[in-house]
Amino acid sequence: MDILYGLNNEQKQALLQTKGAVLVTAGAGSGKTKLLTHRIAYLIENENVNPENILAITFTNKAANEMRERVAMLLNHSNDIWISTFHSMCLRILRVYASRLEGYTSNFTVYSESDSEKALKQVIKDLGLPNEEYKHYANIISTCQNQNIDIYAYTKDKTNEKDDLIKVYEAYEKFLQTNNAMDFDHLLSKAYELLVCNKDILEFYANKFEYVFVDEFQDTNIIQYDIIKLLTSVHKNIFVVGDEDQCIYTWRGANFKNIFNFKQDFAPVKMYKLEQNYRSTKLILEKANKLIANNQERFDKVLWTSNEDGKNVETNQYYDEQSEAENVIQKIYALTQKGDYDYKDIAILMRINALTLPFEQKLLNYNIPYRIYGGFKFYERQEIKNILSYLRLYVNPKDDVSLMRIINFPKRGIGDTAIKKIRDYAIEHKLSMLEGLLYLYDHKQDDSALYSKIESFVRIFLKVKENYEKLSLDEFTKLLIEDFEIKTAYLEQNEDNIEKLMNIDMLVNSIQQFVYANGNCTLTEYLESVTLESDIDYIGTDNTITISTIHSVKGLEFKVVFIVGVEEGIFPISRSFYSEKEMEEERRLMYVAITRAKERLFVSYAQTRYLHGNRSRTIASKFLEEADLLVKTSPISYNNTRYNNFGYEHSSYDYDSDYSYHSYDRFNSNKMQKSTLHNTIQSNGYVSAKPIENNDNKAENKDKTGFDAGVKVEHPKFGTGTVIGFVDDGVCIEIDFDGFGKKTLMFDIAPLKIIK
Repeated sequence: MDILYGLNNEQKQALLQTKGAVLVTAGAGSGKTKLLTHRIAYLIENENVNPENILAITFTNKAANEMRERVAMLLNHSNDIWISTFHSMCLRILRVYASRLEGYTSNFTVYSESDSEKALKQVIKDLGLPNEEYKHYANIISTCQNQNIDIYAYTKDKTNEKDDLIKVYEAYEKFLQTNNAMDFDHLLSKAYELLVCNKDILEFYANKFEYVFVDEFQDTNIIQYDIIKLLTSVHKNIFVVGDEDQCIYTWRGANFKNIFNFKQDFAPVKMYKLEQNYRSTKLILEKANKLIANNQERFDKVLWTSNEDGKNVETNQYYDEQSEAENVIQKIYALTQKGDYDYKDIAILMRINALTLPFEQKLLNYNIPYRIYGGFKFYERQEIKNILSYLRLYVNPKDDVSLMRIINFPKRGIGDTAIKKIRDYAIEHKLSMLEGLLYLYDHKQDDSALYSKIESFVRIFLKVKENYEKLSLDEFTKLLIEDFEIKTAYLEQNEDNIEKLMNIDMLVNSIQQFVYANGNCTLTEYLESVTLESDIDYIGTDNTITISTIHSVKGLEFKVVFIVGVEEGIFPISRSFYSEKEMEEERRLMYVAITRAKERLFVSYAQTRYLHGNRSRTIASKFLEEADLLVKTSPISYNNTRYNNFGYEHSSYDYDSDYSYHSYDRFNSNKMQKSTLHNTIQSNGYVSAKPIENNDNKAENKDKTGFDAGVKVEHPKFGTGTVIGFVDDGVCIEIDFDGFGKKTLMFDIAPLKIIK
């Protein structure tokens, strides 16, 4: 196979530069993954480089898996290349050499964010410091880890809180060490410590990795950059691909200036620029270029494409968030009903999670499947965390955080007082809490009252442990759930418990799938895969609408994208008003959102929005004007308008008390018509104002025969109801549902069935 086939001239030039340091600035959709995978294949096939001597790092498991699959297809065989995320790479090294670190063994636990939070809160409590300071301390600890500086250097000029910061930092480090655990940031800092403090380990990996690739280089933080410098210290063959225009993670330590520093630190550096976009239409790309040109800290590049012009980018101005959601879902319905797109082709993107609710409600109303990303993860649900904590104790008996989570789940009468006694007993005997329980189980005379509380738990723990290495991972998990009677916590018949039981079954099923995919896998391997998993790994795996924050979909693409809530104070976020640096990052975020779209792009904003407990007048984002996307119409006139701290406008306009912002099901026909009135501007500058029933994308009118007042109907979400009648000139139907009360639904797209 000709590995150079299908590459453009710029890609070929970068690929053929096989020695030294290479920096590729790759615009959105410019084929950087293709370049990376073809260059890896070229080195193996044409330069006879051993696959084991290649390291390729990217930022998500999804991207790593895609790279691995593409390389395998190019070479027609599997290979031993290290293709992984930074955290997975560091974890792999630590699993081999963790015993070189004081207090650690190779079976250490990797704490999730919630585990880390629990650990730090316990540390703060033990030190007698205010618990409300948790986030402050957490941010400082994370900053020190990601910027690769010690707490003493960080607190050098912080005389007022220096002592407390050092106490918390050191106590947290000790807590993790005692629990044989590391959090996400520690995977990086401890791997760095290993390489710096152990010459033989550094020499092994620096010699091993003859070629190093780094994808999404603009998202590296300082410690990741320092690790890369160590690993490339021998061969100095490093190939990095990045785009400073897509750096959107500085809030968690990413430093896009690493791209600029790279030219100096790895000199001489060969630079290449990828500007041809293969993803988006010309009209979408035109908007993205106009927007990002307003940033100052960037390389000069303008994306272009040979793709067709495509449909005009459409900007919609709505009355409020409910009409915005209603219209977006109607457009989605029309697009999918025509057969042009599947649900998985469509994404609704927003700056903040707080905007999701109206879209969730409307999608549920019309029975359209969706998934939310960037919010609460499956593996962070309480019922799932509990089972995972049980499993972790069989791998790492020093994990006090996991034990404290499940010692009284299901309830065993072990309250806070008993837990404190267990902890004190363990500390007295210099043991972890689980080890302390096992010791007390054999020494009943030490505390017979405490023994009576923990005897049942320890007995079951030991019984299950007998099967730990006898059963497959999925069968072991089923046994654990059964013997610890975990499902008894959810016996009461209610919707919440039914969902929790379903989630437990989903967990067992996911473990079965993991066993099937990975053969004779270990519990440690499964727990690692769960801890390092991210929402993005699941996007596009089923036929559902994606609702997501923009941060969560970077690196992905969709045929149709709706960017919603593009208003001052929301997007850009209010805090960026006072910092040009933060404003540039917000602009990069909008650029990322626009460039996710391949064929259709819809942008929308509302004139009023309910947020932060208030309904406020809003104004269109400055980004719309910069990208030539602003709806050129006169705003609604309100009296005594003023701006608040969030960039919204307060108004003395007296909203009708019947116009409920918490229940939009009671609109009368006039109010529904008002709320669904919106302005649309195509990118050719034409403006039209029209109510929703005249929307060009609306599906054909559904037959109203049989839907008379008094007729019984059924809805997938709301169940059985009685038709009250049609409203809004027949556009909507009002129904009194047995369990939900009166609802007003758009008739043409509401999934209703007449009950004969």
